[in-house]
Amino acid sequence: MKLSGRPLLFLGILSPLLLIAFAMRAALAQQPVQKPVEKTSEKKAEKAAPPEKEANPAQIELLETRYRFEANGDSRKEVHTRVHINSELGVRQFARLNFDYNRAFQSIDLPLVRITHPSGGTADILPSAVTDNANPAVVNAPAYRDVRIKSVRILGLAPGDNLEYRVTTTTTHHPLAPDFWLSHDLAQEGIVAQESFEIDLPASRDPKPFTSIAAHDYETIRTGEGADARLSYRWKRPLPSASETLQMVMDLPVASVESDIVLTTFKGWAGFEIALQKSYDKALQVTPQLRDKAMELTKSSGRKEDTLRTLYDFVSKNIPTVDLPLDSMGFRPREAELILSSAYATPEEKCVLLSALVTAVGLRAQPAFSLSGAHPQIAPPTPSILSHPLVMSALDGRVVWLDPSVEVAPFGMIASNMRGAPAVPLYPSTDISFLEDVPRDLPFLASQRVKVNAMLAADGKLTAKVRYSMRGDNELLLRSAFHQSPKEKWKDLAQLLSLSDGFLGQVTSVSASDPYTTKEPFAVDYEITQPKFVDWSKKPVRIPALLPQLGLPDPPAKPAPGATASPIEFGTPLEVETHMTLHLPPGTTTVPPTGTSMQRDYATFASQYSANGPTVTASRHIQFLLRQVPAERATDYNAFLRAVLNDESQDFTLDRQSLPTSAAPTAIPTPTPKP
Repeated sequence: MKLSGRPLLFLGILSPLLLIAFAMRAALAQQPVQKPVEKTSEKKAEKAAPPEKEANPAQIELLETRYRFEANGDSRKEVHTRVHINSELGVRQFARLNFDYNRAFQSIDLPLVRITHPSGGTADILPSAVTDNANPAVVNAPAYRDVRIKSVRILGLAPGDNLEYRVTTTTTHHPLAPDFWLSHDLAQEGIVAQESFEIDLPASRDPKPFTSIAAHDYETIRTGEGADARLSYRWKRPLPSASETLQMVMDLPVASVESDIVLTTFKGWAGFEIALQKSYDKALQVTPQLRDKAMELTKSSGRKEDTLRTLYDFVSKNIPTVDLPLDSMGFRPREAELILSSAYATPEEKCVLLSALVTAVGLRAQPAFSLSGAHPQIAPPTPSILSHPLVMSALDGRVVWLDPSVEVAPFGMIASNMRGAPAVPLYPSTDISFLEDVPRDLPFLASQRVKVNAMLAADGKLTAKVRYSMRGDNELLLRSAFHQSPKEKWKDLAQLLSLSDGFLGQVTSVSASDPYTTKEPFAVDYEITQPKFVDWSKKPVRIPALLPQLGLPDPPAKPAPGATASPIEFGTPLEVETHMTLHLPPGTTTVPPTGTSMQRDYATFASQYSANGPTVTASRHIQFLLRQVPAERATDYNAFLRAVLNDESQDFTLDRQSLPTSAAPTAIPTPTPKP
């Protein structure tokens, strides 16, 4: 899941690099400020030589791809590849080749897999090294046993070797035949030394390729006569010269494509929609058994929204999702009644089942498909632009969008990477507009709250109880992570979470709310300890507020001459509250930092710090009110950002008289719950 443009509190769960950055920042923050040391470190950094650029682990020297289509939609794809292995990492990358296919309408052959050694000797990979198994995702889903992976293990590969292989994929009687299509991206410069791509098809079908600038230069060849006439389109790389590329740009038609090369027999959106409807119509039929089940599930429901929510909860939580790509079944889902009886489904089949159940109780619902990053005005519609299945349901004059495949998504919540983007409904509302926009807003206000209740002992050991409660995009990420992980792995998730927010130490226990309880915010609680958090022998001791760093986007880079400056993206409006209570050993005096307060129309920020005897508190509150800040207000935003960063960099100053270790408290006081 791609999050919105603003980095939030818990991104470390997704990125090990971010975890390291947070951990390093926290380690530095917990040290006393020593400016001379910092200056010395800067000098050393200036003298450090940059690391030498490493060669690619493997270089693809040749990549040849050829498609041949027949008038009935059958096709044959041949790929010939030659790779030079440069290092042990390259050996590991090419130690096994995997090829996905559906044996119901496809077959894969490997006529050549050969290693050529630097000495000139060759070794062909034996057939015994090739395996053909069901996709691991379908092991417990026999209805999808045709979704398979053909794999070949490359034994004896070493740095300096050349690996050469040919792969042939044959498709017959595809569910959407006689229509056919393809999308292909030419390799980026430096990835492949030499590339060729060819499409061979019957002239009677006569589809013209749509191309990006990079693929605008190709050769057209016509052979044969009459019914045997064929057309070939051929591309070769490296790229043409800069002057030739400029001419290509001037000659380009006004169109947008999702790949460098797109070819399709669908003449337009109307024909494309009709083909999809024919493929899904049977699956969406409401049978008596399906209607009875829908009525049984909703017999105690009151309002229409309650009925829709009940059916959504049933499909999302009780029908396990078999995670297969949208096109793995050839856009031919099983019938809704069969999906229900099998008690498992792919994401698209869960949308089919939910749509059929909703229709069975007299409401309106249908599958819809988000687009894979394509421009709304994309010229050639093809199944390859469909990314993720959703459900659209008309409810009291509004449209509710649902994603039952996530299993733990709150009602009406769609992942951030699809919100605000176009989607293709199976049955468009008009014969003119074939796209609908997924709403940008969440069905509730997004919020994140973190409470830290910590104790610092006389020996410098820190013990803390941390509680997270959240609504919004990161809620969905954490719900999914805890839902998909066994409980014995939850401590590992909490450890990542603590590191991402700058809390070093060892997580000792963790608990989380039920991921299926989606009407309430998702909560995670863990305890963490860190020996030698402070060294009392240093005078004075400075520690940061034990709060997660608030994620704000970096200021925009200065645009190139003549270019338009970009706005600062905040993403979904969000409220973040963090609060810390820290209990210190007796005899400790504290000087808290000064709080900050700022008000803008795009965001507000406030912080408070206090000390009352051995107890210190800190709180920060930030609210993102708008989705973006206009580029012309970058100066104002920079001032806002600097103020927040300056506030976060402040420390508490501690000074402690020598007291017996036994004088330290032995447990973290548990806050009294508020009524």
